Amino acid sequence: MAGKFCVSLTCAGDNPDKATVGFVVANASVASDKDTMVFLSTEGVRLAVNGAADEIKEEGFAPLKELMENFIKAGGKIFVCSPCFKKRGLDESNMIAGATIVGGAKLVEFLSTDGGSPCITY
Repeated sequence: MAGKFCVSLTCAGDNPDKATVGFVVANASVASDKDTMVFLSTEGVRLAVNGAADEIKEEGFAPLKELMENFIKAGGKIFVCSPCFKKRGLDESNMIAGATIVGGAKLVEFLSTDGGSPCITY
């Protein structure tokens, strides 16, 4: 792959515009043959729960659920902040396919190995 790219996403239904644009950018990155990771933290972890993205449809964009599914099908990775997920009392058995619970060390590893990675935050 031609480098890496990280999208750090801190919102979900609380800011559907940012959540949607984050996955638009992530899809553009993975389509550009980048090793792409979306890191969900704070309120963004809610997107890892089945059904959370189903009703998020921002005007001018594909529905968020579709963007997320396309991202995963294209080989993108979704990492979910473990402490943020647990703090919100969310259920790991009800997570979307393709999402993985990780600690902050996984984000640091992705950003710092193999020449590093740019990261954008929404």
